[in-house]
Amino acid sequence: MPARSADGDISAALRVTGALRIPLDELEWRFTTSGGPGGQHANRASTRVEVRFDVAGSPSLGPRQRARLLERLGPVVRVSAGEERSQARNRAVALDRLASRLAEALRVERPRVPTRPRAAAVAQRVEDKRRRGARKRERSTKADEDR
Repeated sequence: MPARSADGDISAALRVTGALRIPLDELEWRFTTSGGPGGQHANRASTRVEVRFDVAGSPSLGPRQRARLLERLGPVVRVSAGEERSQARNRAVALDRLASRLAEALRVERPRVPTRPRAAAVAQRVEDKRRRGARKRERSTKADEDR
């Protein structure tokens, strides 16, 4: 998410995680017409935004970050936004999407450590099975008596 200064302008860096900030001059922007409904405004104004980030050539990434992003997202990450009527809002949406995509790719999942069930949980499970079996036995004896 981009940091905003006191006067509301987007600062010169995209904050991805606490440890990673990408300078905005490393991003490549492209603007096109968004199309769809909206009449002449949609056909004439270049409000659709595409932002491109070169993972392989970025000097702001560390070696481990670069390796993880290359493995998960590839050498170039592209994000586009064209839902809003304003180019400025589409730029903000595209930056948010890029930041969340990069943050998700950088996330390290901890390996699951298998645990043993507690003795009380095992006892509860066995007791539930015993009750269920007894209930089924009761049903079958009632059905046999009715014949």
